Amino acid sequence: MQISREIELEGHIIDSGIMTLVFDRIMDMGGNFEILTFDVGKKKTDASYARLKVSAADETQLEAILSELYRLGAHLPVVADARLVPAEGDRIVPKDFYSTTNHRTYVKYEGEWLSVEDIEMDCLIVVDPVAQRACCTPLSKLTKGSLVVVGEDGVKVDYPERPREKSRFEFMQGTVSPERPSETLIEKIATEIVEVKRSGGKIVLVGGPAIIHTGGGPALAKLVHDGYIDALFAGNALATHDIESNLFGTSLGMDIKTAKLVTGGHKHHIYAISEVMRAGSIKNAVEQGIVTGGVMYECVRHNVPFVLAGSIRDDGPLPDVITDVMEAQDAMRKHLKGAKMVLMVATLLHSVAVGNCLPSSVKTLCVDINPASLTKLMDRGTSQAIGIVSDAGTFFPMLAKKLDELSEKING
Repeated sequence: MQISREIELEGHIIDSGIMTLVFDRIMDMGGNFEILTFDVGKKKTDASYARLKVSAADETQLEAILSELYRLGAHLPVVADARLVPAEGDRIVPKDFYSTTNHRTYVKYEGEWLSVEDIEMDCLIVVDPVAQRACCTPLSKLTKGSLVVVGEDGVKVDYPERPREKSRFEFMQGTVSPERPSETLIEKIATEIVEVKRSGGKIVLVGGPAIIHTGGGPALAKLVHDGYIDALFAGNALATHDIESNLFGTSLGMDIKTAKLVTGGHKHHIYAISEVMRAGSIKNAVEQGIVTGGVMYECVRHNVPFVLAGSIRDDGPLPDVITDVMEAQDAMRKHLKGAKMVLMVATLLHSVAVGNCLPSSVKTLCVDINPASLTKLMDRGTSQAIGIVSDAGTFFPMLAKKLDELSEKING
């Protein structure tokens, strides 16, 4: 004999594919369903409503299925307040704590739905009864006595729906393929960037050293100079080789213009780090006239904040590199607040790290020469990301060109 429970779904659940996801998830997990009510919106802008009875062989299986369905936006017909349990110590989670998705989330407290602030995946939800606030809290920030949401009762997730108006990137969604018209895609991205900036939106770039190696540095520097980038996230390598290219014309010892190795060039990045060390910081090196151009130069000159997160393989590193990974996380979260668009170019590890800190509502574009890197990012939870298979040295010059063309058209 099977046990069952009723759930509800509402919104644009058909054209967004949410109903199909729900059906697939139930069947994949060995459950059954019966549609009790299905009211379909008659127009594109109308919402739909469905009430389903979900059945499983036992309580454990049913709870596992329901847990997955809640994350797709399903909820019980009658929702009780969320259960709160105080943390017994710093960074110690209560048993059965609720683990967040990166979708817009609400918690029911004293009969009211509280929107969870600063949502990102794989965190906890902490409720402040005095302030009547619910906050998404990383494990590293959990303190003793914090009231943590436990279980999934009283939690509601708004799974992202397909926009009512046709998206500029919609035809790119779903798959990653190198067999796409790069210039057309980049033109659409440029248009989106212009619209985000015109509306006062914030754009963050996550970049890897291949941007410099492949000759994309000057075009990226121009984007920073022209005001299209509001924050830069990278590692020690991008900044080091950008400065190396300014001082010596090389990246990893190779002449960027001729693609030939330079005698003694393998030491150039060490010299570059040493020169910045002597100055005390990248900003000081710019102000003292040591660094006279490039991506980091433009960031300093135009007050664009940058977060350089270190790794165990770094040379030096540069004095601006944050070697404490938790401190680097905090710095990235600070500059991600209010971001409307994130460009991730040629850096898988930093892209996954930043993707884990993003709400699913942020427009996310990943550019990489390796299609597997794009797929990996999406598989790790950044499902809103769209991908372009391209090397950075092709992508940035073309993007800068398209932005210039749009600027000329707008300004007459």
